[in-house]
Amino acid sequence: NVHLRLVVMLMNPVLASAQRALAERGSNLIPSVNEPTIKAAATAKWDSRYAGAVPHDTAYYMKCVLGGAISCGSTHLAVTPLDVTKCNMQVNPGKYKGLISGMRLIIKEEGASAILKGWLPTLLGYSAQGMFKFGLYEYFKDLYSNLAGEEASKKYKGMIWLAGSASAEFFADMALCPMEMVKVKVQTSVAGTWPTEFGAATRMMIEKKAETRFPFGSVVPLWSRQIPYTMAKFFFFEKVVQLFYTHVFTAPKETYSKPTQLGVTFASGYIAGVVCAIVSHPADTIVSLMGKPANRGKSVGAIASEFGYANLATKGLGVRVVMIGTLTGLQWWIYDTFKSTMGMGTTGGK
Repeated sequence: NVHLRLVVMLMNPVLASAQRALAERGSNLIPSVNEPTIKAAATAKWDSRYAGAVPHDTAYYMKCVLGGAISCGSTHLAVTPLDVTKCNMQVNPGKYKGLISGMRLIIKEEGASAILKGWLPTLLGYSAQGMFKFGLYEYFKDLYSNLAGEEASKKYKGMIWLAGSASAEFFADMALCPMEMVKVKVQTSVAGTWPTEFGAATRMMIEKKAETRFPFGSVVPLWSRQIPYTMAKFFFFEKVVQLFYTHVFTAPKETYSKPTQLGVTFASGYIAGVVCAIVSHPADTIVSLMGKPANRGKSVGAIASEFGYANLATKGLGVRVVMIGTLTGLQWWIYDTFKSTMGMGTTGGK
């Protein structure tokens, strides 16, 4: 017993010290392991690029660039006959009074191939435009969302769409402008007064740049036509898609089949296209009139005044509504089909 009491007396300070050490260590154990994780989670900044199911990295944006080129280049190429007729109706409304009659007159006077004039600059120009229009829209939409922050970007989605599309189109029009000028000149010049072959037409545009203002002489009218057009195109597309998935297809978008999602895409694109055509038509008419020899050297204001502001808004509008409505619907359908094929999903939602 004496020996046992002696051992206990000697061990008491050791046991007490060990108990205190374990208690201190135990109280710090959980924070030391989890504190960095908790702090990281608390300080992590919301990023629009990673808010969805598919990360918006460089590869994502480059795929959008490619999808935009395919979408815009192919659709504008497909409606070249309508475009040729529409441009001539704008430049010479007294002669070309309707879509069908105008197309027949062009074929009668210049041959069947005349309704395909300018197909190559159309393909090149609008492919370049599509790259910037769609690719930069996705980029600027994420950029402005991040600048606004999570709460504001959700509250003011419409403003983000408008700012992103306007910024993208500013650069897209600079890419489009040289080929658009060649296209309009080829399509609206009187037969025999300007080359229709792409290489020869472009060379003459360069040789006579003092007269044609090539390559960026039409960029300001293009901005005035295309920026409002694109803002309407993207805003109303996103808005109509949102309405579809809020009031018609109310389940999560991912639960619907790809054909259903792409059907929503086409319908939304067509509706947006009709609005776009009306908004941008006066400036589109100005761009066509600038290619007319009689308007050489005149200011935009002088051309508009002489042609008449009512004519600017109405001549060729019916053709353009049909053309742009179909064109925009197809562009969004092709673009979203490409995105879906690449595993990126369709554009828009609730």
